[in-house]
Amino acid sequence: MDEVVLEAFGKINLYLDVLWKREDGYHEIRSIMQSIDLKDTIKIRETNSGMKIDCAHPQVPLDSSNLVYKAWEKMKEISGIDKEVNITIHKRIPVAAGLAGGSADAAAVIKGLNILWDLNLKEEDLMKIGIKIGADVPFCIKGGTCLAEGIGEKLTSIEPFKRKLLLIATPNIPISTEKAYKNLPLDKIHAHPDIDRFIKGIKDKDFKFVAKNMINVMEYSELDELKIIPSIKEEMIRFGALGSIMSGSGPTVFGLFEDEKLMMKCKKSLERKIENVFFSRTI
Repeated sequence: MDEVVLEAFGKINLYLDVLWKREDGYHEIRSIMQSIDLKDTIKIRETNSGMKIDCAHPQVPLDSSNLVYKAWEKMKEISGIDKEVNITIHKRIPVAAGLAGGSADAAAVIKGLNILWDLNLKEEDLMKIGIKIGADVPFCIKGGTCLAEGIGEKLTSIEPFKRKLLLIATPNIPISTEKAYKNLPLDKIHAHPDIDRFIKGIKDKDFKFVAKNMINVMEYSELDELKIIPSIKEEMIRFGALGSIMSGSGPTVFGLFEDEKLMMKCKKSLERKIENVFFSRTI
């Protein structure tokens, strides 16, 4: 085998609480991470003509700053296999949008090279490699519905939250995760939401409770670029979303819907103001 093709699924945070800043610069979090069917496609092909990344999206770097490059380097280091590859990214997940697009692509490369190079590494081993590349990469390797703790690397699978309708709106404002966290006034966040109750809602399959109690404390970030978030959330609720929050460090906002017709009306309304508006489902 000299080529593999994998799907790289995006991620939303149904719940995100930031507890404190650690000495290593990362933030300790508690989150419910959820895979969605919005996806990139990654093709990895062995080559003798040098490492190369191909992607038509203008915002995707094609050099060593791309997480897929870092994933390839780390897999070479771990395996001792020094092979060059051509990685082609068919991008559908918006860039720098709080949907873990770059992390999903890196996760796909880790999984793909495990197959291509016959390494037979277990999922747990792949996740340990992933955390060296980025905080969301382990979840993108595991997928599903998970309680995430630490910086996002301590993952516990919980009751699946599958096939739920969501509308995703991504303003064309790339957000630096680092800047969003830097502008988060942790000293002003005194009450932290009850994650155990939220998990119980998922286990009880109480869709309305989950939708109405979603929360993301990153919305408290004082980053100017995030000032658009409340108006998008309000519009989704006005059109019938049972709940709406920002995903990750933004700027993506998503809403959970029960009624597909209402979601369609909301999409048409939001598209007058926002370029990237998608239907999706949880997986």
